[in-house]
Amino acid sequence: MTKFKHKNKPDPSRVEIANRLHSAAIHLLRRVRKQDTANGEGPARLSALSVLVFGGPMTLGQLAAAEQVRPPTMSRIVVGLERSGLAQRVLDPNDARRIRISPTGRGVQLLQRARKRRIEALMRQMELLGNKKLETIRKAVKVLEKMLSNWK
Repeated sequence: MTKFKHKNKPDPSRVEIANRLHSAAIHLLRRVRKQDTANGEGPARLSALSVLVFGGPMTLGQLAAAEQVRPPTMSRIVVGLERSGLAQRVLDPNDARRIRISPTGRGVQLLQRARKRRIEALMRQMELLGNKKLETIRKAVKVLEKMLSNWK
């Protein structure tokens, strides 16, 4: 006989796994973000720049929504990116009344260097692992990617 889980009582093992995954993800991100100090840009600017580089040009409102901040906050972030020469405002080719924020070539290069430093730092830690553990991580990453692609 199959037991059905009541929606108000989550499976304790799933709660534990979710809690540990959440904690590990935060700690992992904090550690690789330490590499970002070499860029001279703060985490909010780098995050917004990342959205622009990988997501393409977007309006201030779209960028604010993607970063989960209010438009006035994003406006200040964009002004900082513009002053640093990392982003620019451009006219929307389909609607001249609309302005889009776009990364500059310098912004793309800075973000690529930042990403490379983060990945290299992560790889240095992974070099300490044996092949079996590395294979386990590879499989876990595949599962996480699948889970994220189905996230609504």
